[in-house]
Amino acid sequence: MRPSATSVLVVIPALNEEDSVGEVVAAVVAALPSARCLVIDDGSSDATAARARQAGAQVLSLPYNLGVGGAMRAGFRYARANGHDVVVQVDADGQHDPAAIPALIDALGDADLVIGARFAGVGDYGVRGPRRWAMRVLATVMSRVAGTRLTDVTSGFKAAGPRAVLLFADNFPAEYLGDTIEALVIGARAGLTIRQLPVIMRRRQGGEPSHRPWKAAVYLLRACAAFLLAMMRPRARLEDIG
Repeated sequence: MRPSATSVLVVIPALNEEDSVGEVVAAVVAALPSARCLVIDDGSSDATAARARQAGAQVLSLPYNLGVGGAMRAGFRYARANGHDVVVQVDADGQHDPAAIPALIDALGDADLVIGARFAGVGDYGVRGPRRWAMRVLATVMSRVAGTRLTDVTSGFKAAGPRAVLLFADNFPAEYLGDTIEALVIGARAGLTIRQLPVIMRRRQGGEPSHRPWKAAVYLLRACAAFLLAMMRPRARLEDIG
């Protein structure tokens, strides 16, 4: 059963995104007018908060930069405190298309966490070389942990249902890549049902990511460290939350 739009909280973590956050908020409001849009101003030094408010979002300003994981943890806690059953994570740089949000929410009918997957057969978004290989390795490992085939485990475009919201309000990791890889491990080990939905992604508005081999190697090493850290954490239990 699809959640009502009024129960949905769209969380947009933002650090110095004054050039794009207003357009992203406007697109979210157009896609899901009844949802609440919350921008987490993650210690920005520019006009991110002001632009978000002008576009119609509520803004939660953090006193200093916590990273995407810390910002999303604040978002999940806000959702729990304010009665929101569904949290949708959207990037502030315009890469994610808010028009796909209703489809992500619909997919929660048989899942607790739905990933908007970039490499699942739609659109022409892609990365090349060693970084792509690193993502494939991570996807293969995470698929085994989650018990389902996943092709994009580093996507920040996700919808979390009621059980995931309660779990992540207390257990969402704030470390590097915590909002992607580590969160998926925590969710899977707690018994969440994880699915993916193919979505079309836009190109980054702030330039192309680097494809240098040494950067890909560092990325893979840090991603593996995030995965191992998540596997070493005590297993969160859904029956202990609520």
